[in-house]
Amino acid sequence: MRRDSANRRVVAQREITRLGGHQIAAVDPTFSARNRFEGVVSSVEVTGVIAQVEIQAGPHHIVSIVTRDAVEELGLRPGVRAVATVKATSVMVGRP
Repeated sequence: MRRDSANRRVVAQREITRLGGHQIAAVDPTFSARNRFEGVVSSVEVTGVIAQVEIQAGPHHIVSIVTRDAVEELGLRPGVRAVATVKATSVMVGRP
């Protein structure tokens, strides 16, 4: 498997297709967030200047807090296709 100039692995489209996946819209190669979940908005709850958006992406349920402006600019509402892009160096889970 080859790597690009940023040392990321590059997978051929035919291999993605062979494994049952698909490639969504092209991503700018300088964009470092690589965890993308394509799905459908299942819920949008706006409260003041913030909103909670829920996306069902295959078996994954993604919940994100975004601005009201982002919801309006992107036209997010239940049934709309959307992509959740995740960039994090770590995720911590704990119990009280």
